Amino acid sequence: MEPTDERLIQSTLAGDDEAFAELVRRHKRKVFGIAARFARHDQELDDVCQEIFIRAYQNLAKFRAEAPFEHWLARIAVHCCYDLLRQTRREKDAVPLDGVEIGAEDNVAPARAREVLDMALSHLNAEERLVITLLELEERSIREIAGLTGWSEGNVKVRAHRARQKLKEILEASHER
Repeated sequence: MEPTDERLIQSTLAGDDEAFAELVRRHKRKVFGIAARFARHDQELDDVCQEIFIRAYQNLAKFRAEAPFEHWLARIAVHCCYDLLRQTRREKDAVPLDGVEIGAEDNVAPARAREVLDMALSHLNAEERLVITLLELEERSIREIAGLTGWSEGNVKVRAHRARQKLKEILEASHER
């Protein structure tokens, strides 16, 4: 029988690095799934996932087992991705939407639609992009997002509404060009 996450955590805290390697093996698919929504390319994805597991390892003694380890790790992943979005936003101005044509919804190729969406998302600030990604792309509930981000449910709703409005304005402005 495989050891539980809690047992692996205890072993890791006692100095067994192989126990933490097992935790990574168990949860890397979920972590990569979360991070893939935020990273722009494979190297960035690898870097952010590594940072997620480093933070988890460094803070493992703070895990209180009040919720499953998977939830605790997902929260760390969301915070790391949020940090990535803020860093990316500071490093590079948003990609201009000039010249992007948006056709009728039923005749836009999926790849082109994704390209337009990515450009529009790049115009959102980190908080707006985080809430839209979690709510609309990952289809998480308001309650889940509140748990992952530490924001109140009301705050998540307000941020989601404002982010949707801004995204709508960006897309409408690009359509008028």
